[in-house]
Amino acid sequence: MKVAAIQMVSAVAREANLASAHALLAQAAAAGAELAVLPEYFCMMGARDTDKLALRETAGAGVVQDFLADAAREFDLWIVGGTLPVETDDTDHVFNSSIAWAPDGSRVARYDKIHLFFFDNGREQFDERRVIAPGHEPVTFDLPSRDGHRWRIGMSVCYDLRFPALYRGLARQGAELLLVPSAFTHTTGSAHWEVLLRARAIENLAWVVAPAQGGTHENGRRTWGQTAVVDPWGTVVAQQASGEGVVLHDLDAAAVAQARTRLPVLSHDVL
Repeated sequence: MKVAAIQMVSAVAREANLASAHALLAQAAAAGAELAVLPEYFCMMGARDTDKLALRETAGAGVVQDFLADAAREFDLWIVGGTLPVETDDTDHVFNSSIAWAPDGSRVARYDKIHLFFFDNGREQFDERRVIAPGHEPVTFDLPSRDGHRWRIGMSVCYDLRFPALYRGLARQGAELLLVPSAFTHTTGSAHWEVLLRARAIENLAWVVAPAQGGTHENGRRTWGQTAVVDPWGTVVAQQASGEGVVLHDLDAAAVAQARTRLPVLSHDVL
């Protein structure tokens, strides 16, 4: 199955970001991708954290969700829409939700980011808890690819990457492909991004597809980029350093089965 991990440098205005995403999804479809995954916050990188509140959508309806459903139909693609703000019962908070769409435009899965980013090194400060409510449930969905294989796909978002128990749980549910749409800061990404991606692939003998934000944004934030595809043995097989682009790779389901047969760590995990 050919996948497209899409890297963006999202701006403040939602419509500009949707236009960029549309062009990149078109590029992915033209290259033969079956699954395209957008980065975290692909639809907006606000001037302030609270900008997310103004663009919140009701689950199942909204400008961004309609865009994703329409794009899935237009390009005959499975699309995972990075993340978008979805309303909660609390008007001061939203979920940071990753939603998957089938080529017929139907919604097949929604994952609300569980682990919320906090970082303070004295120069940079981030605290997602100010406006984001945490999700509570791991999520997988099945994707029947054109070659006849039925992929079990595990969903996650950005800061989740630092919590291996989530990914082991997804692997125990049969996940062969782990998605990590992200917006890592330049500081934390330069230190930890690649080693964390490789670790999650190695621990679970699964493919990892990690589309990222990558560049200096209109709001002044600098993200690390390095959108990557990692194979089940932990090798980075495709990558883009920075700027907008589409990272393509053909995933081989047999590579997962082979790795898990040779090194059956999932069956050896007794804790």
